[in-house]
Amino acid sequence: MLKVKNLYKSFGDVKAVEGISFEVKKGQIFGLLGPNGAGKSTTISIVSTLLRPDEGDVLFEGKSILEDSVPIRKKLGIVPQDIALYPTLTGYENLSFWGSVYGLKGAELKKRIEEVSDIIGLNGRIKDRVDKYSGGMKRRLNIGAALLHMPQLLIMDEPTVGIDPQSRNHILDTVLELNRQGITIIYTSHYMEEAEYLCNEICIMDEGRIIASGSKDELVELVKEKTQINIRLNKTDDAALKILMKIDDVMDARIDDGQIILFGTNSDVLLAEVISMITANGLFIESIDVKKPNLEAVFLHLTGKALRD
Repeated sequence: MLKVKNLYKSFGDVKAVEGISFEVKKGQIFGLLGPNGAGKSTTISIVSTLLRPDEGDVLFEGKSILEDSVPIRKKLGIVPQDIALYPTLTGYENLSFWGSVYGLKGAELKKRIEEVSDIIGLNGRIKDRVDKYSGGMKRRLNIGAALLHMPQLLIMDEPTVGIDPQSRNHILDTVLELNRQGITIIYTSHYMEEAEYLCNEICIMDEGRIIASGSKDELVELVKEKTQINIRLNKTDDAALKILMKIDDVMDARIDDGQIILFGTNSDVLLAEVISMITANGLFIESIDVKKPNLEAVFLHLTGKALRD
């Protein structure tokens, strides 16, 4: 559906995007992830035809959007990071305004407002003024405005920033439902757990470049040796440590604060091997905690820093 080819974009001396390429296939939820300042918003501004790149191209259904932006604009919905609503108007009036911008009117517009209000869960409050809404309700209405014309491709730029957990969960579930209805979604975030929950394909960006891409499982494979098991035994000593170090899948181990900390590959197999070895040597487990590698670990592994540093 969408191909981004070797994009570059600078603002003065700041290189916002440096040679990134990726492909979004029809029906995907595609995650574009990275810390603030990674270049995510610049990238989607180019895809949305709001910015022109210094170099590179974007193809939508095989045609360059730089040469002709009309086809993608007709099929594109954009949920901006900043709230794009009129606070003194009601939710209904905001949707009515944005629907008219998309060319909807009359009975068709009214029907779409009712359908969208149901999708975003604001039926009971849609006639209230937006300045009476919570932050989460404003975010949901922001999403609704992008859905009125039934887009085929929806771009969502940090849609859960600054909202409460309940509203965040509602938005994430809404994203999944929209995707089930056939909408292809590009989702940008600096919350890796959102990508783990939502996305089929993920690109991780840092300092204007894509540093890794693939499915969640493919990315986690980069740090498969980072599975961590914390074990507290009835005898947590050097002898127990040496016993556990004999396991083939254990890459490293140490004693820290009265517990043995193991690092290894293949968490499920490793856990079974550890329990079997402990039992075979007459030891007893007082507590055990398995920490599987995740996308945060991938980012730390690739950049040497935490995502939100």
